[in-house]
Amino acid sequence: MTVSLYDRLGGYDAIATFAKNLIEQAQVDQRLGRFWAHRSEDRNDRDLQLLIDYLVRETGGQMYYTGRDMALAHAGMGIDEADWTRFLELVAQVAGELGVSAPEDGEVMAFLDRLKKDIVTVG
Repeated sequence: MTVSLYDRLGGYDAIATFAKNLIEQAQVDQRLGRFWAHRSEDRNDRDLQLLIDYLVRETGGQMYYTGRDMALAHAGMGIDEADWTRFLELVAQVAGELGVSAPEDGEVMAFLDRLKKDIVTVG
C-alpha cells in the first residue's frame, strides 16, 4: 500500500503549520511582502485557509478545495522569476525548520515546479 504525501508530511496539522509559517514569513519578506500589503486580516486569513485546503487536497488528503485554479488566483499579480525564487527559498527554509525529510521535500518542490507556469507571469 502506498502512503500518500499527505500522510508522510504529517497530515492536516503539519500542512497547516507549514502553510501558516510560510505565509507569515512571506508577509514580512522584503521582496514578497508587497503581495499582502493593504489587505485585510480577514482576506489574509481566508487565503491562508484556501492554501491549506489546496495543499491538503493536492498531497492526497481528504479536503474539498473551493478556491480558484492557480492561474486565475495569481493573474495580474506581476509575479516574476525573482519572486518565485525567493518563494522557493522560503518553502525550503520552512520545510527544513519543520523537519521535512528529503524525499518529501523533493516531491513538494516537484509539485511547485509544475505550478510555476500558472503563477509566474512576468519575465
